[in-house]
Amino acid sequence: METERVTEHEKPAASSTTEPAQPGAAAQVPGGPQGAPAAPRTHDAVPTEGPVPGARAAEEAGAGGTAPNGGPGAAGSGGQDGGERAERERRGGDRLRFVGAATRRIARGVDLDETVLGLCRASVPAYSDAILVYLRDPLPVGDERPTGPFVLRLRRSDRIPEGPLAAPTAAALSDLVPPVIPGQEFAGGDPVAAPGLGGGAAELTEVRPGGPLAEVLRGVRPVFADSPAAGTALPELLGPDRDIPEGNRAILAPLRGRRRVIGAAVFLRRPERPAFEHEDLLIAAQLATHTALGVDKAVLYGREAYIADELQRTMLPDELPQPTGVQLASRYLPAAETARVGGDWYDAIPLPGSRVALVVGDVMGHSMTSAAIMGQLRTTAQTLAGLDLPPQEVLHHLDEQAQRLGSDRMATCMYAVYDPVAHRIIVANAGHPPPVMLHRSGRAEVLRIPAGAPIGVGGVDFEAVELDAPAGATLLLYTDGLVESRQRDVWTGIEHLREKLSATARLTRPGAAAPLEPLCDEVLDILGPGDRDDDIALLAARFDGIAPSDVAYWYLDPRAQTARQARRLARRALSRWGLEELTDSVELLVSEVVTNAVRYAERPITLRLLRTDTLRCEVGDDVPQLPRLRQARATDEGGRGLYLVNRLARRWGATRLSTGKVVWFELALS
Repeated sequence: METERVTEHEKPAASSTTEPAQPGAAAQVPGGPQGAPAAPRTHDAVPTEGPVPGARAAEEAGAGGTAPNGGPGAAGSGGQDGGERAERERRGGDRLRFVGAATRRIARGVDLDETVLGLCRASVPAYSDAILVYLRDPLPVGDERPTGPFVLRLRRSDRIPEGPLAAPTAAALSDLVPPVIPGQEFAGGDPVAAPGLGGGAAELTEVRPGGPLAEVLRGVRPVFADSPAAGTALPELLGPDRDIPEGNRAILAPLRGRRRVIGAAVFLRRPERPAFEHEDLLIAAQLATHTALGVDKAVLYGREAYIADELQRTMLPDELPQPTGVQLASRYLPAAETARVGGDWYDAIPLPGSRVALVVGDVMGHSMTSAAIMGQLRTTAQTLAGLDLPPQEVLHHLDEQAQRLGSDRMATCMYAVYDPVAHRIIVANAGHPPPVMLHRSGRAEVLRIPAGAPIGVGGVDFEAVELDAPAGATLLLYTDGLVESRQRDVWTGIEHLREKLSATARLTRPGAAAPLEPLCDEVLDILGPGDRDDDIALLAARFDGIAPSDVAYWYLDPRAQTARQARRLARRALSRWGLEELTDSVELLVSEVVTNAVRYAERPITLRLLRTDTLRCEVGDDVPQLPRLRQARATDEGGRGLYLVNRLARRWGATRLSTGKVVWFELALS
């Protein structure tokens, strides 16, 4: 009977006992959103009559044991405390797992967009229903001190797409955070609103010094939107006319990098989802910290990538020259996106007499040091080419320069000089892969050039060979990255390149040369997916040459009558070419240039006329001093010859040779 009385006493309490829903339990924070909060759970009513079989055993099993006094009330209290403790531990473990996964996703980003995207994808929908990410504009780099006003720009926004059940209750959130359209997340760096949803939050906000938003950002810690600190800060950030969710459903988290605040993130939840708890502020702080450090890393990486790109761009030609009688095309590929600079280079340098120097080199390694050495060697090669030294002498001086730079500064180089008038090419090699020539007939051959020792070895001689360069032939100079990889050696790759050129030539009509730019692309196709082990520099030259009928060449003795003789010879050549309309200008300019040469020359001078797309006149003598344009005074009897050349010619110049100099000018063909 005692047992029955106790049971009947407990019955009304048990039937009316209701467990309140745990805050946020329905959302499984941060496991993901759910539709509506779970309904309150009610204990089953105890029967009104008779004893309850096994009731106390069930209570003891649920509590995991009995209280010290063995009473039923103590056992029920212990079960409730144990269940709450287990629930707190479970939810704490969920939060730790979420933070670990989210920070790993954020840390995977390398550039700015990837880092911000990682934050958005990790937060929505597991932690929040929507997110707004603001970053400072412009972002400071490293130790730079920002100048100008503190401006925040909306970098990205993201939210859960609207469903048929959620749309009526989430209209305010939809207006505040526009959805992201797939494929247009980063159009111009700004979020893209879906059609028909109207505007979203403010895209550009200037933070007023000493204002509420500035104070929250200075505090670094995330705050709820309902807190006094954020009550006026969020409207300043998002715009005064925007509805902000109430009831701890919005968190403002400053993004502080290594040295300063660089932005802010706003996490939002819909009304039908449980509000944020105080523990969620710790999650927001972790997300904000890792994102800010990732943004700092991405900005520094972007600056280094920009420096590398600029370094490589300035050390390679912006565009190739277009010398007479030859067409040029080039390609450059770094070893990898993470190693944007290297030691490979190419160059084309116009020389006197319509000649052109073709240079391809490869400094050992692909680092900033290799790029710096490459820049010095390329500058040295340009200077030596301007002196019109023979190819073997150029390589000899490059070898000396490399030894001055250091004992371990080694490079390979191919230096060739093409003469379109003689249709000949002189080549010298310093340990570089041999060039390949593709003839107009479609036959590709590897030129037999003495290999020589690499630049920087020292104490070796370089040998130059002279070869025919028939019109329509194409010469390919390249670095070893094109033909050598882990899968094949250099000579196997060279043979593969030769076969590829022959196969490409067969695709064109007989007797016609393959277009130069597509030919370079076809050459790069020999690379497989895993063949990019080194930088690749490629320089292609199509030899057009200058026909002998378009060249007039004379030797003239330095006498007083030489100027008159030169005018007569030039007039005859122009008449033969049908260019009588240029006779007056050519005679005047030839007379002035030849007169200057005769005045100081001791050996015979040369006069050459070249007819291509322009008319070019070249006068050479044995005096190394270059003429300089100067303004003659009214009382001077001379000094006006170069002034006339400068006014009448389209272009003119003077180049020092090993045997003297050449003064040239060009006139447009009418």
